[in-house]
Amino acid sequence: MQTRKERDTMGEMDVPFDACYGAHTQRSLNNFHISNLRWNPELIKAIAIIKAACAKANNELGLIDNKKMSAIIAACTEIIDGKLDSEFPLDIFQSGSGTSTNMNVNEVIANRAFGIMAISLHPNDDVNKGQSTNDVIPSAIRIASCFAVERLIVSLSLLRKELKGKGEKFRNVLKSARTHLQDAVPITLGKEFNAYATAIGKHIERVEDTKKFLMELGIGGNAVGTGLNTYPEFRMKVIMHINEYAKLDFMSAEDCIESTQFLTDIAALSSVLKLAALDINKIANDLRLMSSGPKTGLNEITLPALEPGSSIMPGKINPSMCEAVNMACHQIIGNDACIAMSCASGNLDLNTHMPIIGHNIMESLGILSNASASLAEKCISGIKANEDICRHYVDNSMALATALSPYIGYDKATLVVKESLKSKKTIKEVVKEMKLLPDRDIERILDPERLTSPNLGLK
Repeated sequence: MQTRKERDTMGEMDVPFDACYGAHTQRSLNNFHISNLRWNPELIKAIAIIKAACAKANNELGLIDNKKMSAIIAACTEIIDGKLDSEFPLDIFQSGSGTSTNMNVNEVIANRAFGIMAISLHPNDDVNKGQSTNDVIPSAIRIASCFAVERLIVSLSLLRKELKGKGEKFRNVLKSARTHLQDAVPITLGKEFNAYATAIGKHIERVEDTKKFLMELGIGGNAVGTGLNTYPEFRMKVIMHINEYAKLDFMSAEDCIESTQFLTDIAALSSVLKLAALDINKIANDLRLMSSGPKTGLNEITLPALEPGSSIMPGKINPSMCEAVNMACHQIIGNDACIAMSCASGNLDLNTHMPIIGHNIMESLGILSNASASLAEKCISGIKANEDICRHYVDNSMALATALSPYIGYDKATLVVKESLKSKKTIKEVVKEMKLLPDRDIERILDPERLTSPNLGLK
């Protein structure tokens, strides 16, 4: 491989001839061979937005001239547009502040700016002016997370919409509820799907609530949040220009020292994603159970057939989307544990686990967004109710005896259940044979439609 010589404060390094990065990046490549995990492109783009905003602020403060500013912005624009993705090859397992990746971006901007406009820039003195890795990386994580949160809300809203649609479509489909996986009182399939939609609606609100603190950026705080080597106006100017790029309303952190040391706002977002994953995992499990069979399971609903389910059993169709969503949810739950531990493991004036926090929160946001949309579009939208089977379970459920308790007492209702199991007759047949109530009252009390209407009570 053809190389060129690049120099930093530690000496010369051989760098691939056509690479835009420099010596610092190459040192990191040489030192950190831990995983195949690379920095999320959205995080790199967020860093580039910060660099461009800082260049504008420094120009307005008279610290860099128009040519340098324009060259930095031109290179940042290529990064934001995804044209230089291959120039960011570093492992996420590196220096805990993310210094290598901050310098990776600085070097690419400096070298690419020279290629675009023949302007000579220093990665530290020009591109990184007024900045530290310690305020750039956590600010970039927040910016990228906010972009991803907006996409997630769209996906969760789609999932809620599809669930509510099924709730309306199945509003008259009677079925037996199940608690402890055993027969329970009647319910409608529509009410179950409406409950799913309600749960997702709560998660949308929870995700929205995280934005309050995510929108606070510590950029301008520099190494430890004190703003060393920056003008007082720098911080607000950078925020203003970030908002021009982001089309969002970021604000300067009330306490930049706090935002340098604590990434708890990211942990809070991750916790909310975990909660959503818990419920979506439960919904996927329910769909798998309700569609189980089709001949030897519940078979209350039919899921869309996405692919052949077996390489050996002809005609088998599996709940593949639900299983994929299950695994996605498990990954999000695992990511949250890692984020929590990493957020708790900072020391003194800096959190030193930012790369893995940034990687995991972006992975969780992306997975949850894609899983929610896929579940909505590829599964929920095509679900069909097997109404006859659902009604069969209602008519033969032991839990119908629950409705008899206020009229004949718990003990006699229990005897009815035992006799029903023994004789294999329905609850209605047994209670009529035992002459515990007039037939007219039995028909009224055990009417499944009445039993699923909460406003009727004991009337």
